[in-house]
Amino acid sequence: MQKTRFKIGKMDCPSEEQMIRMKLADLAMIESLDFNIPDRQLTVYHTQGYDSIFQRLDSLKFDTSVIDSVVAEGYQKALEELGQERRLLWQVLAINMLFFVLELITGVISNSMGLVADSLDMLADSIVYGLALFAVGGAIARKKNSAKAAGYLQMVLAIVGFVEVVRRFLGFEEVPAFQTMIVVSMLALMGNGLCLYLLQKSKSSEVHMKASMIFTSNDVIVNIGVMLAGGLVYLTNSKYPDLIVGTIVFVIVGQGAYKIFSLSK
Repeated sequence: MQKTRFKIGKMDCPSEEQMIRMKLADLAMIESLDFNIPDRQLTVYHTQGYDSIFQRLDSLKFDTSVIDSVVAEGYQKALEELGQERRLLWQVLAINMLFFVLELITGVISNSMGLVADSLDMLADSIVYGLALFAVGGAIARKKNSAKAAGYLQMVLAIVGFVEVVRRFLGFEEVPAFQTMIVVSMLALMGNGLCLYLLQKSKSSEVHMKASMIFTSNDVIVNIGVMLAGGLVYLTNSKYPDLIVGTIVFVIVGQGAYKIFSLSK
């Protein structure tokens, strides 16, 4: 793999960048393009020589010259790291989707608002991981937009969930099945613990990965809270511990959204 830097004297704005991308689009030898508009430079990662690339660029009459051309030693390593990041995100996405379905079904059956709230939080996490997968290897702006979209989603779920909790406080609801609450929450805790371990193991500093870790850390707290609520439901034979935990869950979801917004600035 070669890395060739070109000086493009008349590349002043994104419109020239788009023209260059279109001009080079059908060259199979090109692996990636890295534009530096302020310095009027283009770095091309490619196989074979750079003559055909230079000819295409020169035909645009943008005052193109070659700065240097060297072996891209770190390129393959960067590609491997991106591949590992994608595999990790697919793993945590699968875990969260599994527990979203499990907690939603068992929450409805057992009449537990805590489990339903946690299932919606799992769904939000799944969408976050999907957005993070979209952002892997992308531009900084795309990664920040991914985090911002995830934050908006969390905020909407927090508001909808809080309204449902208030409705249940005011209405007549059966006491939830505490056994189901405790067992399912223990399983979800194990799943979230595994996700958090995988995410921390990656040691990524990218904003979309940090957002993913914030969501998963919140989930661990929520799982413990639902288990405690199940114990209190058993001791008091009341629906209120479950609804109180449901309220707390959605407050945590809202706080998570605020943290995500902070990362996306």
